[in-house]
Amino acid sequence: MFVPCAEPAPELTGFTLLMPAVSVGNVGQLAIDLIISTLNMFKVGYFYTDCLVPMVGNNPYATTEDNTTELSINAEVYSLPSRKLVVLQLRSIFIKYKSKPFCEKLLSWVKSSNFARVIVLSSSHSYHCSDLQLHSTPFRYLLTPSLQKTVQNKIKSLNWEEMEKSHCIPGIEDSQFCIRIPGGGITKALYEESCSREIPMAVLLKFVSEGDNIPDALDLVQYLNEWLQIIKPAINDSTASVLPWKIPSSWKLLFGSGLPPALF
Repeated sequence: MFVPCAEPAPELTGFTLLMPAVSVGNVGQLAIDLIISTLNMFKVGYFYTDCLVPMVGNNPYATTEDNTTELSINAEVYSLPSRKLVVLQLRSIFIKYKSKPFCEKLLSWVKSSNFARVIVLSSSHSYHCSDLQLHSTPFRYLLTPSLQKTVQNKIKSLNWEEMEKSHCIPGIEDSQFCIRIPGGGITKALYEESCSREIPMAVLLKFVSEGDNIPDALDLVQYLNEWLQIIKPAINDSTASVLPWKIPSSWKLLFGSGLPPALF
């Protein structure tokens, strides 16, 4: 359940909720990091749950020594009221058999908070791509029926490609067709549950491989930006091709602290 940092709890009606799926390459989580850091979003609470592996760490978005020691935990909520944006950042994996209860609790909070829409940033194994997918854009989207009514025209204008259905059992030609997101974590479960609960949800994902997934996160957040226009290129530089996403300070240690000099 959502626990606010202070009372009264923030009013979230009509806000857009952005969240990651814990998926291959942690691409969705890295993309959410970029959004929180770039927009200087502030923490408004956390999502109390026994479904995630417990963790605690320093402030991942520290900008000065004064706020470096602020603690962060496994599921925190950030907000930017001026843009009507709320972000749920997940920082640890699910405990076995706990992903379904988490989805149910999360969507109950979404319903009670009256969010305008939910956007899930995710990823999927590129080695599961079909020949058609390999020869097209690596990005895909999904919309629940309740969101299609309001954003379908906008999505069509962007020329995005919807996630294709494939055989439910790979290699079995006479099996039924369904949505498959290998390596996508809770993405499919969240999407299907949102369809049944009539929750307006969009899933944006990229086909990726494990490794240094920072470029994938930058690509995914720019893909989202095509739709939401979270940030815009500088007005005085219309030729700018790279948007100014702010890299969080915690990314300095994304691959460890480096080799100790004593080795050489």
